Amino acid sequence: MKTPSAQVSIIDAVKNKQVEAVAAALEKGAPVNTQDEDGKSLLLLATQTNQLKMVQLLVAHGADVNQQDNIQDSPFLYAGAAGYTDLVKLFLANGARFDVFNRYHGTALIPACERGHISVVKVLAHTPGFPIDHVNRLGWTALMEAVVLGDGSKIYVTIVQTLVDAGCNVNIPDNDGVTALQHAKKRNFSAIAEVLEKAKHSTK
Repeated sequence: MKTPSAQVSIIDAVKNKQVEAVAAALEKGAPVNTQDEDGKSLLLLATQTNQLKMVQLLVAHGADVNQQDNIQDSPFLYAGAAGYTDLVKLFLANGARFDVFNRYHGTALIPACERGHISVVKVLAHTPGFPIDHVNRLGWTALMEAVVLGDGSKIYVTIVQTLVDAGCNVNIPDNDGVTALQHAKKRNFSAIAEVLEKAKHSTK
């Protein structure tokens, strides 16, 4: 189905970072949750290019922070995965849902842990009600991804410590029954293993 020209116009304005043009279109009644041919909403397009002012404008006009595109990205999920802390905070304050998952059936926290986005991890891990121990389609929690897909560096030690301090369950194994501690030891991530060893004993 062909997208109406008015909607194409506002989509292009978002992509071209034309905040005033978008504001004018919204004032004239353009739908704030307009999507492009890939299902990307105006808010997702603005989020993907980290346009804070554009995002603030769209959210102020009621844009849905949970609206997903054809590959199940939403503004909130994308912001978490990309490490856009300011946008994550804004979306949390404007209706971000924790039961909307990405194509891996994961939360915003899981890819943030994998990619080393410490500030986002700290925000989400300490957000009341956030499912810190959610298991994705691969059978991994946020903690597991930080260990298995991280490189054991100081960044990942901090992420693991942050998750532990926030009360994550360190004993949830992967689909093969292997725990994060066992993976850390296998990879010689001694600092991470030390954090997990302490956490394991403190929960007994």
